[in-house]
Amino acid sequence: MGQIITKPFAWLMIRLYNLTGSYGWSIILFALAVNLILMPFMAKSKKSMMRSTRLQPKIQELQRRHEGNQQKLNEEMQKLYREEGVNPMSGCLWSLIPFPILIALYSVIRQPITRMMFCASDFVTTLQNFFVEKGLYEIPARADAYAEIKLTKLAHDNWDLVQSGLAGKLDPNFMDIDFSFLGLNLGEQPKWNFFASTDWSDVHVWLPALGLFLIPFVSALLSWLSMKISTMTNPPAAQDAQTAATTKSMNLMMPLMSVWICFIMPAAMGIYWIANSVFGMARDYILTRIYKKQLDREDAERKAARDAREWEIERKREETERLRAEGKTEKNTNTSKKKIQASEKQKSDERKAALDRADRAARRERLGVKETEKPASQVGNRRYARGRAYVPDRFTNPESAEEATAAAALASEEAAPIDETVIEEETVAVAEAPVETGEAVDEAAEAADSPEK
Repeated sequence: MGQIITKPFAWLMIRLYNLTGSYGWSIILFALAVNLILMPFMAKSKKSMMRSTRLQPKIQELQRRHEGNQQKLNEEMQKLYREEGVNPMSGCLWSLIPFPILIALYSVIRQPITRMMFCASDFVTTLQNFFVEKGLYEIPARADAYAEIKLTKLAHDNWDLVQSGLAGKLDPNFMDIDFSFLGLNLGEQPKWNFFASTDWSDVHVWLPALGLFLIPFVSALLSWLSMKISTMTNPPAAQDAQTAATTKSMNLMMPLMSVWICFIMPAAMGIYWIANSVFGMARDYILTRIYKKQLDREDAERKAARDAREWEIERKREETERLRAEGKTEKNTNTSKKKIQASEKQKSDERKAALDRADRAARRERLGVKETEKPASQVGNRRYARGRAYVPDRFTNPESAEEATAAAALASEEAAPIDETVIEEETVAVAEAPVETGEAVDEAAEAADSPEK
C-alpha cells in the first residue's frame, strides 16, 4: 500500500533527476510541480478565504443584532453564506492537502532504494552485505531509519566497485544517485552541535556543515514570512483577545516546529520546505491580485443588482399607492381558493351581524325598551374611556366647561365603568314583558305595527 501511494511521487522524482542530473534541483522542481498541480485547489481555498474576510462586517452586524440568541445567529449566518456563495470550511480543507504530500515525499527521500527506485528489499540486504565485506559500512546496533540513504551514497562514491563486485546481482531499477547540491550532502541531517565537532581548519569541512546547519533556520524564516504575507494580503476575521493570542502563538510555533523537523530529517526535506515556501508566497501574491479585482467586480455587480431590485420594488409600491388613491386597483385573480373562501365568509358574517343588529333594534322599539343614555366619554362598552369628567365642547364653550366638567364627574361617581351589552338589556326587557311564549311576542310586535289594533 505504501508503494502504491508513493509511486507517483517517486516516478516524478526519478524523471526530474534524469532531466536535471541534480538531486537538489529535482527537489526544487518537485516542489514547483506540486504547487502547479495544487494551484486550482489552493486558488479555490484562497478565493473562499477572501470572500469570508469581506463578509466580516456583515457577520459582526449579525452578531450584534442577535447577541444572546445563538440559534438565530447560526441561522442568519448560514443564510448569509448561502446568499454570498461562501463555504466557510472550504478554505481549511484545501489547505490540508500539502501534508499528505509532505509525508509521501519524506518516505521517498528516506528510502531511495525501495521507495524511489522500487528495488526489491532483498537487494538492500545484498548491497549492505557487500559494503560490510569491503569494510565500507558497519551495521548499526539499532535500526537506522536512514540506512538506505547511506547505502545509496556509498554506491555513488564507489559506483565502479559496485558494478564489478555485484555483476549479475544488481537490481535493474538501481540508479547512481548523487545527493550533493551546492557543495552540500542533502542525504545528511543537519547537526545542531556542529560547532563543537567540526574541523575549522578545513573550509571544505566546516562550510558544508554550516550550510546544513542554516537550512532549518532559513526554512523556518521563510515559513513565518509566508504566513505573514498571507495575513497582510488577507486580514483574518475579527477575533477576541484570547483567540488572537492563540493565533499569534500558532504562527510562531509552526516555524519553530519546522526547525526541529528539519534537524531530525535529511537536508533534502529542508530544501523542499524552503522551495515550497517561496513558491507559496509567489502563488499567494498572484492569486490575491487576481481575486481582489474579481471580487471587487462581483461585489459591484451584486450591489447594482440589489439596488435595481430595490428600485423596482419601490416603483411598484408607488404605482400601487397611486392606483389605490385613484380607485383603479383590480382584484388579485391569483388569490388562492382558501383566501377567497375566508374573505367571503367574513363578508357573510358581517352581513349577518348587521341584520341581527337591525332586528334587535326593531324588536326593542316594538317592546318599548329605551336605550340607556350613553355618556360622551364612552367608547364601545367602556363607559368612561375618555375620562369620567369628559366634556366634548370644553374648548369651543369654555364659559360652561368648568360647570359641565364638575357635573360629569359627579354623575360618574356611582356608575359602573362597563356598559351593559345590547343582548343583556334585551334579555331583561323580554323577561319583564307580560308574554310567555315566542308566539305572543310576535303577536305583540304585529299589534304594535298595525294602526287598527
